[in-house]
Amino acid sequence: MRSDKITKGISTAPQRALLHALGLTDQELGKPLIGIVSSYNEIVPGHMNLDKIAEAVKQGVLQAGGIPFVFPAIAVCDGIAMGHEGMKFSLVTRELIADSTEAMATAHPFDGLVLIPNCDKNVPGLLMAAARLNIPSIFISGGAMLAGKLNDKKISYSNISEAVSEYQKGKINQDILCAYENRACPTCGSCSGMFTANSMNCLTEVLGMALSGNGTIPAVYSERLRLAKETGMQIMELVKKDIKPRDIMSEKAFENALTIDMALGGSTNSLLHLPAIAHECDLKIDLELANTISNRTPNICHLAPAGNHYIEDLDRAGGIYAVMHEINKLGLIHTECITCNEKTIGENILGHEVKDYEVIRSIDNPYSKNGGIAILKGNLAPDGCVVKRSAVAENMMKHKGCAKVFDNEESALKAIYGNEIQPGDIVVIRYEGPKGGPGMREMLNPTSAIMGSGLGDSVALITDGRFSGATRGAAIGHVSPEAAVGGNIALVQNGDTIEINIPEKTINLVISDKEMEYRRSMLKPFESNVKKGYLLRYSKLVTSGCNGAILL
Repeated sequence: MRSDKITKGISTAPQRALLHALGLTDQELGKPLIGIVSSYNEIVPGHMNLDKIAEAVKQGVLQAGGIPFVFPAIAVCDGIAMGHEGMKFSLVTRELIADSTEAMATAHPFDGLVLIPNCDKNVPGLLMAAARLNIPSIFISGGAMLAGKLNDKKISYSNISEAVSEYQKGKINQDILCAYENRACPTCGSCSGMFTANSMNCLTEVLGMALSGNGTIPAVYSERLRLAKETGMQIMELVKKDIKPRDIMSEKAFENALTIDMALGGSTNSLLHLPAIAHECDLKIDLELANTISNRTPNICHLAPAGNHYIEDLDRAGGIYAVMHEINKLGLIHTECITCNEKTIGENILGHEVKDYEVIRSIDNPYSKNGGIAILKGNLAPDGCVVKRSAVAENMMKHKGCAKVFDNEESALKAIYGNEIQPGDIVVIRYEGPKGGPGMREMLNPTSAIMGSGLGDSVALITDGRFSGATRGAAIGHVSPEAAVGGNIALVQNGDTIEINIPEKTINLVISDKEMEYRRSMLKPFESNVKKGYLLRYSKLVTSGCNGAILL
């Protein structure tokens, strides 16, 4: 066992002395040592219940004969960080989470790990750490928030975001805004739609790194605690049989994840995180693969913000295994992939029929014949950009408009609220990419302002930044190369015509090559206003959004 380095032999007497100081007996030091990485804190609603999840995991580990040790991972709430400098520190925590977990699990050689994330960057950060460490590991998230209710209508975090703009435009009064504020997020858990956190928790299940129900059982259900205990027990089986993350997260497992992501219509952030996790597995996900899979995979779920269903509804309809079972009727799932319960995907999804075809549509009645996410390319984004097409109005699938250009999120938001954006316009927000931000901020406030202003079916937004999973509308992000490294998005001027064709997967700035080269010759080198600290180090090491914004 890995823990023999600190528990066996005469030379490890000093280490054993310190372990005895924890209250451990000689008998306990002969058992597998299991690290439990808990993202618990008291500021993130999705993480406030993780102390209970960690305690249930500990019980499971103890019942199965292991010795559990809890240590922390940080967590940023994207919603609380939204719209100010704090959002620059959201994506960048993914690497901090991976690095700090690697450090802890290497300095203290555990025999296995149970990883407990819930929100946006913790799930991919801990998956990256598990792949990098490659010791037996399993995941259990904190679960999704229940949807809120207002006038018998289910609502979520995305509704309060758009309600701010509706209030600014005089469409609703302060009492209604207050009602949204108090009812949109009624329980602990990750926000209730198919936003980034829930997209990644569902995909962790698809990858085979979590037990059935991890992505969909609501946070407040006792079933979640039972699953946590089962997870604690299952890590002992993985340790015993030495089944490691890279045995599970194979190339075919990532293809399964992309397939179900397209079927679910998940967050565009998954196209940042899956390549980054694959990179830690010494695999590469090319964005062209995402389009290939999207072209053959029907979109059979419209959860918020794309539709009116929520994670609790998906759970009731059969969960992720039911989605996989339905999609596999087309033969699109690699059923031979091994999972953390030691069974194959095929064995796991056998018999998991859809229980509610209103929530999970059949393959014969999809929302669209293509997946929920598309990669666009053209002279505006030679390396690609990402759109959640399942959340785009039909009339905006093809759009030709006048560019209104802004060099940061704040100036764009001011223009939207100042009635400077007209129907047909295309808002361009640049210098918000991984290097330019730095940190690749989410643009939920501008997209919510567009939707709340009634412009969602006539205005598109393009950025080298990224979007919240709560974003809906013609929102195109991850434009690569980004403006800060001289990408063509830096050359766009007010009044330029931009053509977007989502069905054809193209995005182009309508100017001549000669004009493009002239503008490039006049372009001044980007100079960041960040001069110190972690963001400066991050900006020097981070790669393009099309590569998952990994650090090299």
